Amino acid sequence: MIPELEVQKAIRERLVGNQRVIDLVPATHILDTNQRPAPMPSIILGESQSVDEGTSIKRTHWRIYHTLHLWVREPSLERVKALAGAIRAELRLGRLALPEGLHCTDLQVAGMRFLRDPEGEHSHGVVTLEILLSEVTP
Repeated sequence: MIPELEVQKAIRERLVGNQRVIDLVPATHILDTNQRPAPMPSIILGESQSVDEGTSIKRTHWRIYHTLHLWVREPSLERVKALAGAIRAELRLGRLALPEGLHCTDLQVAGMRFLRDPEGEHSHGVVTLEILLSEVTP
């Protein structure tokens, strides 16, 4: 079991299960893809990084950083910011549901950035999530 992949799957499940998010982006547009430009609007499950938390000699505590890339065709940043707000509200509702053997100890939106397309056609948001994860033995 790869914790980073399980976290990504759990994030997607949370997002597609939230009506506020789905009202802004169809569930079929919440993807793990390299396609660019992405379908509009979309949430692209982006890069992740795992860092040993260093709190256990068993090396079973990880801090995972995961990015979400938000794409909207609009001349302003209004809709992409609304989408980021919906994601933040959904993820604040609690820990991620992970398979047996993994436990989400903490989940937070660590940062959000909003970028303008130089051509003025798209807006792009980057949401960085920070997940504290424990590997547990049954």
